Amino acid sequence: MSPRTVTVGAARARPCTLVVCRGCCCGNPRKHPGTDHAWQLDRLRAAAAEHGFQVRTTDCLGPCDQANVIVVQPSAAGRRAGGRATWIGFAMDDDCTDDVLRWAADGGPGMAKTPAALELQFIRPPREARLRARR
Repeated sequence: MSPRTVTVGAARARPCTLVVCRGCCCGNPRKHPGTDHAWQLDRLRAAAAEHGFQVRTTDCLGPCDQANVIVVQPSAAGRRAGGRATWIGFAMDDDCTDDVLRWAADGGPGMAKTPAALELQFIRPPREARLRARR
């Protein structure tokens, strides 16, 4: 089996991925007191292990005024079904975390219906917001 075959196969099986911002504002207890940021990340990782999706952390994603930010990336199958990365802002409370977990466990963008309350927290990716502002 060639390395390319393995890479293509791995890409076909890529699961839904949660990219959790933990930059300057997101996950910062001084900027957002009363939110247990470490506990939220622990919950996301535990659910990922149980349901087969992935969780990654990254430095600042950009929309700091809408912290905490989580990007839900579709699985390979979800992308083939039309799913696209979805940006969620103000993702700090238990209800939002529950909705994100449920959606990712069900397959995420392109594979599962988005929880209605979560749709209210969708935000534009920083580049898309800048492009729209120029028009």
